[in-house]
Amino acid sequence: MPDSAIVANGLTKRFGDVEALCGVDLEVPTASVFALLGPNGAGKTTTVRILATLLRADGGTATVGGYDVARQQKQVRAHIGLSGQYAAVNEALTGEENLEMVGRLYRMRRPAARKRALELLERFELTDAARRPVKTYSGGMRRRLDLAAALVARPPVVFLDEPTTGLDPRSRLGMWDTIERLVGRGATVLLTTQYLEEADRLAANVAVIDRGGVIAEGSPTELKSRVGGERVEVTTSTREGAPDAAQALQAIADGEVQVDPEAATVTVPVRGGSRSLMDAVRLLDASSVDVADISLRRPTLDDVFLSLTGHAAEESEEQGEEVPA
Repeated sequence: MPDSAIVANGLTKRFGDVEALCGVDLEVPTASVFALLGPNGAGKTTTVRILATLLRADGGTATVGGYDVARQQKQVRAHIGLSGQYAAVNEALTGEENLEMVGRLYRMRRPAARKRALELLERFELTDAARRPVKTYSGGMRRRLDLAAALVARPPVVFLDEPTTGLDPRSRLGMWDTIERLVGRGATVLLTTQYLEEADRLAANVAVIDRGGVIAEGSPTELKSRVGGERVEVTTSTREGAPDAAQALQAIADGEVQVDPEAATVTVPVRGGSRSLMDAVRLLDASSVDVADISLRRPTLDDVFLSLTGHAAEESEEQGEEVPA
């Protein structure tokens, strides 16, 4: 496996008049989680489908595991696992039969395929439902089975297209644990997500994609540093108290202090972390400012996305993302 498991240069794709991708560049290190972060329609699924050889790019090049996705499709497909936005499982078969069938398609002998199916059913907490038809499964159970199917052949590269959409909080945490274990065993995971907390928790590197292009890339920490550092946020008990609070807190400000008299709030950029919060409390107390609430706020990937795009990550920007199978 090369140092970079996935490399894409200048990927473009149009669907009629819609430019779904307009020159996407990516480089995903081996044995890491890389997140494509963006709203619906941004181009995330189109990118994954091209990398997984399900769709041909109109322009640009890409390799997965060193194999060209346009010229060496057979090698790429033998190298990857894919879990799409919608669970691709046979509802008429049981969970066990689905996984065993996938193993047989990978040319595993029947005993080996059955053993692998049972291992994965246990890992994804589906053992009790192993011999039930999938049509009786909940949405979360189907998502877990679909991911299990993507892992039957122990692929070194795994594509997960919004893997936790529709899952309850407990199932989402379980999926995150599974992804972290995969990478711990040497797999490379490229996941798409609208959930900023998911990218923050899992990904070593994040590419922010919007309207078909990568508009920023880096570690979550690097991206968050782009929108500034920490802020002390104060809500005073009265509107009249906000200007007094702002004046008192100038001593610790690392930039412009923002005051919203109507909301009785003051926002102060700081550098000292929790020490700045303690300093703020002391300054406000010394100035006899009556405080209703005070907190230290660190930038999040939500702040990054809003700063870069001008809209929230969950907003829908339909860009031809839905591609016929």
